[in-house]
Amino acid sequence: MAGKAKRFSLEDIAALDAADPLAPKRQEFAVPKWLIYLDGNSLGMMPLAVKDRVTTVLAEEWGNSLIRAWNSHRWMDLPERVGAKIGTLIGAEENSVIVTDSTSINVAKAVSAGLSLNPDRRVILTDNSNFPTDIYMAQGVADVLGKDHTVKVVAPDDLYEALDDTVAVLMVTQVGYKTGLRQDMQKLTACAHAAGAITVWDLCHSAGAFEVDLAGCHADFAVGCTYKYLNGGPGSPAFIYVAPRHQDAIQPMLTGWIGHQTPFAFDLDYKPAEGIKRLNVGTPPVLALSALDTALDVWDDVSMAAVREKSVALCELFITEVEARCGGFGLDLASPRDAALRGSQISFHCPEGYKVMRALVDNSVVGDFRMPDVIRFGFTPLYVSYEDVFNAAKMLEKILREGLWQNPQYDVKEKVT
Repeated sequence: MAGKAKRFSLEDIAALDAADPLAPKRQEFAVPKWLIYLDGNSLGMMPLAVKDRVTTVLAEEWGNSLIRAWNSHRWMDLPERVGAKIGTLIGAEENSVIVTDSTSINVAKAVSAGLSLNPDRRVILTDNSNFPTDIYMAQGVADVLGKDHTVKVVAPDDLYEALDDTVAVLMVTQVGYKTGLRQDMQKLTACAHAAGAITVWDLCHSAGAFEVDLAGCHADFAVGCTYKYLNGGPGSPAFIYVAPRHQDAIQPMLTGWIGHQTPFAFDLDYKPAEGIKRLNVGTPPVLALSALDTALDVWDDVSMAAVREKSVALCELFITEVEARCGGFGLDLASPRDAALRGSQISFHCPEGYKVMRALVDNSVVGDFRMPDVIRFGFTPLYVSYEDVFNAAKMLEKILREGLWQNPQYDVKEKVT
């Protein structure tokens, strides 16, 4: 483990929190006072306003308006309305983002649409740092199409070389879920286009973590979940982006009634709606969309540049403190050391990492574990303080130094790690 000379004092930490322009945002979240929560890259905290909104939807909209609420409370417009809010956070053009279905389903939509725009090619190119569900869905799409499509998986550094005239779709997660490695969207998209390929970007660990510029990078498609940095709640619906230049040229693989040109004509033949609306499939999940709609309001007065600046500072603080305190315990930085090459998370290779993380959680520091040996910490600047990060490093040191991870109960793995 590489060491760093600078250490932070309690006075340093207090000064950082006092000067933090995002510190007041913490008051907008339901933050348990006893908890240091460094897992917002897996499930974000609940914005306080969500509880009242969901209560209102239950009691007044569903409870009193019933079926009339589809019109009187504009339930049917939620996918586009919420999508527009996300679009502003990811640099998307107007009317190019919709919130619908899950990330996995949206991957299938985007990949199949991309293949339809490149009918003479058969390769879906991705890398082995991609989240497995993306690869599974691409494999499923290839199998269903039955036209000899294949999924080619390479190392992240080999993507550029692998882009040749056989590649129909390049499918990449911008920030790798395990190490936080960040791909250069502009450069990789340009290379893909030069090779004649269509791009599908997974923004699950990007949206709400730092500035994204889909339009400026000329991306073709993008998908992402909303329950991480966007704080939409467990299992909240995902989003899909389609560049305006492609919207009326694609025929969705999944053709549900809400994506029909006139859903309430009940035509027996599918006619796709215009633009991004054709990416809808089934009835919008109103409760989940309403919660997400309100959760996104916390971003109204937030600068993404300020979010990124604090994210980098939190990550640097954590690396410094962990490496200074935990040397000799076998930890090795798994994330890129250069902040420009990573998202808003820090991962360490850690012997007995699962047990160490269980001990951390039992001592009120929540991160998570990824096979085979990665302990992972997410830094969500809207509600994580510098004091949180400093104290998390101290607790990690205590657990390693005192062997608290050796508790026999940690030998049994829980369903979710």
